[in-house]
Amino acid sequence: MKESVFQSKLIKKLKVIFPGCIIMKTDPSYMQGLPDLLILYGNKWAALECKKSSKAHHQPNQDYYIKLMNRMSFASFISPENEKEILDEIQRALEPKRQARVSKSKSASVVALRRRKVS
Repeated sequence: MKESVFQSKLIKKLKVIFPGCIIMKTDPSYMQGLPDLLILYGNKWAALECKKSSKAHHQPNQDYYIKLMNRMSFASFISPENEKEILDEIQRALEPKRQARVSKSKSASVVALRRRKVS
């Protein structure tokens, strides 16, 4: 499969997984080595470098930018061979963290503790 075909199918999948996301293609002539796709979702983002296979050649600076951007948020190489794994990782990285749920009985005891500290 050509990389462009893989990338097009991947963008469609990302839009289903992350409704309302913004997916931007980067311009390789502007800054060589930046990942192909930038996915903006809520207040988080991820960057993906699409490859037609896991054995495809990496262009100069691609490894550098993937490592740098992964330290900032999430970035990875993605190919048909690792697509499912990377999509799972992106979901964990971009999904909002759940707020802790406190039962009403525990919540009441926390309120009581706070009152005791104030008194």
